[in-house]
Amino acid sequence: MVIHALLAASLALTSVPATAPVDCGRVKCLALTFDDGPGASTPALLKTLSAAGAKATFFLVGKRVEERPKVARQIVARGHAIGNHTYAHFSLPAHSDNEILEAIKVNQEVIQKATGVRPKMFRPPFGHTDERVLWAASQTELAEILWTGTTLDWSLRDAKKIKAAVLKLAKRDGVILMHDTVPQTVKAMPQILKELKKRGYHLVTVPTLLRGKGPTPGESYF
Repeated sequence: MVIHALLAASLALTSVPATAPVDCGRVKCLALTFDDGPGASTPALLKTLSAAGAKATFFLVGKRVEERPKVARQIVARGHAIGNHTYAHFSLPAHSDNEILEAIKVNQEVIQKATGVRPKMFRPPFGHTDERVLWAASQTELAEILWTGTTLDWSLRDAKKIKAAVLKLAKRDGVILMHDTVPQTVKAMPQILKELKKRGYHLVTVPTLLRGKGPTPGESYF
């Protein structure tokens, strides 16, 4: 009984209270997505998102999940969505069908082992995709999630420029690509969230943005 009580208390500390679902058919929604993590800056990003009451979607790389399984669990515990970004992050179309499938399947197992959640979404590294990649996603019961705009934050490496890029790309039902492995992105996020909320955006996960119409395995979105 004591062990059960301690476990319940621990879960209460790491989980986020339930909130009313957002209806993106009625309000202006935007999905912020972060690739390549979890990284060293991800815990700081999670705190910023929590303080703003914002939800996001994280596409996780298997090798980094193995390095930071606790952070991967925190992402889920705080109510964010997670997706598969392959185990080792290489351009998939340049490889054989079996290598593509293995890169995705292995990561599914790594993420589920670390978080207890099996992803339903997949994002191909660099956005490189073709019919074979989409086939591999369908074989692993994953939907392919691309984006409506990318900040190129990995290249900018400047908080002010990254903020400007996000605000330029922001639009209703948009999906913006960033990286939680870029420290300048995390540094810019408090001001980004403040301005987006001022503009009337509700910051939601990709599944919320899809309004119950997905993600469907084998389908490609955005």
